[in-house]
Amino acid sequence: RRGHCGEPREAPLRVQSSGYRLCGVIAGVESGILLGGGSHRTGRSAMELMDAIRARRSIRVFDSRPVDRALIDALIDAATYAPSRFNIQPWHFHVALGDARHRVGEVMAMTTAYLDEYIDTLGPEMVEHAARFYADLGGAPVAIGISAKHVDDPTEWLDDTIAVGTALQSFLLAAVEHGLAACSLTAPHWIKDRLMEAFEIPEGSEIMALIVLGYADEVPQPKDRHTNVVTYLT
Repeated sequence: RRGHCGEPREAPLRVQSSGYRLCGVIAGVESGILLGGGSHRTGRSAMELMDAIRARRSIRVFDSRPVDRALIDALIDAATYAPSRFNIQPWHFHVALGDARHRVGEVMAMTTAYLDEYIDTLGPEMVEHAARFYADLGGAPVAIGISAKHVDDPTEWLDDTIAVGTALQSFLLAAVEHGLAACSLTAPHWIKDRLMEAFEIPEGSEIMALIVLGYADEVPQPKDRHTNVVTYLT
């Protein structure tokens, strides 16, 4: 078996549930998806992955059920198969449960004091909706901070930011596979230092994103996607 960029790697933890076989899919390694075009079947079809992609929603209302740590580990395992420059894998996941999750929630609740700045852009209804969510992160039982070591070179920092984003997407799709719900957030800049403290992120690293995770207590309707997003050159 081969892992990132061809180097040997141990087989990942696999938790089968609703049917999407996602470990390795994003990197195009095991799913049978050929990045050059077309596909062949190796068990699950590419359409099942597309179903997971289209089923993903940003959930902001959760029920009170806890999430088993084995499931959280499975989602993080899927995320670690994301591509990165020279395979440096810059991400680190800080999982807040119990009292730690409460501390993160208290910090995030401070965000509501700054939301009025966005009334002209978002409108009062959206600002009110955001305030309710930030007040308790929708009741999600799990909060996860994703950090990366800071690098001064702007090109390398951009590369690492993109890598964290691909890991984040892998995590979110794996959550769909296992019947979980999540919402990803960029770290609010007003409270960034306090949030890093709550997640115990060490000096020299930066918080890149925040994920809230749990079981959905809402069913958001799908939103229209932009279609004018591609230019073909010949």
